[in-house]
Amino acid sequence: MSGRNNAFSPGAVAAILLVGAAAFLLLLYAIGKGWTGGGSDGSGEHGASRGLNGFAGAVSLLRDTGHDVQLSRNPAGMDDYALVVLTPPMWVDPAEIQAVLDRRRYTGPTMLILPKWGTIALTSTEADKVDAESDWVRLAGATVPDWFEELDMGQNGEVATGATTGWNAFGETGALPNPGTVVALVKQPVFAFEPLVVDSEGDMLAGTYYPENDDEAWPVTVVFEPDLMNNYGMANADRAALTVELVDNAMDFDPDTPVVFDLTFAGLGESENLLTLAFRPPFLAATLCLLLAALVVAWRAFRRFGPPVAELPALAQGKTQLAHNGANLVGRLRRWHLLAAPYGALITARIAAMLGIKPHDPATSDAAIENALTRAGHADNGFAKAAHAMRNARSGPEILRAARALKSIERMLKR
Repeated sequence: MSGRNNAFSPGAVAAILLVGAAAFLLLLYAIGKGWTGGGSDGSGEHGASRGLNGFAGAVSLLRDTGHDVQLSRNPAGMDDYALVVLTPPMWVDPAEIQAVLDRRRYTGPTMLILPKWGTIALTSTEADKVDAESDWVRLAGATVPDWFEELDMGQNGEVATGATTGWNAFGETGALPNPGTVVALVKQPVFAFEPLVVDSEGDMLAGTYYPENDDEAWPVTVVFEPDLMNNYGMANADRAALTVELVDNAMDFDPDTPVVFDLTFAGLGESENLLTLAFRPPFLAATLCLLLAALVVAWRAFRRFGPPVAELPALAQGKTQLAHNGANLVGRLRRWHLLAAPYGALITARIAAMLGIKPHDPATSDAAIENALTRAGHADNGFAKAAHAMRNARSGPEILRAARALKSIERMLKR
């Protein structure tokens, strides 16, 4: 193993970790808040729509008048204390609306705005004429929702369309944007509504429903005529002021009550904010454990002794390593006999060169080398015997014994 210098300084690593963690947290928050980059939220009857039948104008107006207004994409937003504004579409299961009203019975005030208009998307020619936004629409006729009379508060009541000359509420009067097609409660249900806005004929355009025989339950404000509050109605200052009056009345004139426009009925619901969810029971314990583990890992990483240890390469370079690799290969294959003849020829050639003998065939060379060794004073050298043993060796021990004998003769000549 060997050491090497750090590629990054501790400060650079800390900055990378912090930026990554911040980006991840922002991603979780964006998923929960619905920042998907899709732009428009459609042209339905909900608080994010800028179409004629939408309520984005009311949302903007209420914010400008100091109200705390939020758009809720999660059903859990109905469980908090707030004035929840429900804007269900024309075709919806009344049981779903009743379930929400029952959930909010003791949670906080609720406002229910009935749907009215059918819409048609603008043609490209129409859009070019008025420089229209992507969610602008053209109104295509009014319809009364069938589901209201199936709610508990609408039993035996009747909602219908008709013509009127104006509205009257809170001591003020005004006109409607389409006085020939107005939705109103024309017959009181079993449990009567307290009127808030009436038309010139006395029919109710908006009213308050108090749950029967339950002083602890929160009231429900029902706006039968949506043109009092939608973008179509916001074109008139009197109706805009009436929108604020209706909202203030629904929250019992408590300025600290937040206003939540529900988008789930319009099909714009999204998952709960993952960042908020991570810090709520029962996930809070797991989140704290993960944070603690991350801190321990980071502390150990920054407190590490010395530079990181680098492993040696799997195959070393050089002649020595080449020889080792070849020997290991022969050892794995157990072909020891293949080493005897080449090594014998190599060592014989080296000894012959040291004695000044030009080698010929093995028998002649062995005799010449042994005679030369004898003349040099090495009478009992045993070269011919050792060379013959090397050429005929087959096992590992035999090769090693012959190799040692030949190597000793070579070392003797080097002295």
